[in-house]
Amino acid sequence: MASIHPLNSPAADLHDEGGSHVVKVQLKLRELILAGGLEPGARITELAVAEKLGVSRTPIRAALMRLEQEGLLQAWPSGGYAVRTFSERDVADAIALRGTIEGLAAQSAAQQGVTPALLAQAHACLDDIDLVLATPTLDDQAFSRYVVLNRQFHQMLGELSGSAVLTRELERVASMPFASPSGFVLAQANTPQARDMLIVAQDQHRQVLDAIERREGARADAIMREHSRLAERNLREAVRRPEVVPGGRLIQQPQ
Repeated sequence: MASIHPLNSPAADLHDEGGSHVVKVQLKLRELILAGGLEPGARITELAVAEKLGVSRTPIRAALMRLEQEGLLQAWPSGGYAVRTFSERDVADAIALRGTIEGLAAQSAAQQGVTPALLAQAHACLDDIDLVLATPTLDDQAFSRYVVLNRQFHQMLGELSGSAVLTRELERVASMPFASPSGFVLAQANTPQARDMLIVAQDQHRQVLDAIERREGARADAIMREHSRLAERNLREAVRRPEVVPGGRLIQQPQ
């Protein structure tokens, strides 16, 4: 199965930051952590990471600070960082927070109204998802394509809301460890119910867009909050089988 990043989109980061060297180092370091190249709890220093990645310490310093802000690292009082671990509750709370903010964005979009052009873009995105799900079985390429389109639709909620504040908060919460809209798609990829769950998610996409068009704010809010519960269900599967999700080993098993 193709490797799908559980955090925010590297492509989006590169675009937002202008493709800077620091961001590239940040992406390399993040992938190293998720792949198990840096053990949870062990002290990480700028020098050690610089030697491991073969880059200077200046971009490493900035990358480490950004990964701390994302929540993947925690700073040590004596200097340096350590890879964090997360309880199932931590991740569930982050997913619920995303659902709440997405619900507010959908509600705002419904109450304020959305231009026909933006609605057409959202419908086109969902049409593309329908094409991906049209085949009886999904291969690696189809799952990867779904992840891209799913992220695109969820990002559009900020634009549909017309709120710079909600757009910013949506970007922030989606960058939290394991809280992105497709964070746990891989946890279900090899199960018999994989395509069925994506079809349910897609139906909820259609329903929320319908609620926005009908100016039904409370309904739009409720749908997106319920939509996040699919991710919580996938979280439970990821905890049971951490090897199927990049970085899944960072989620602690419940005692």
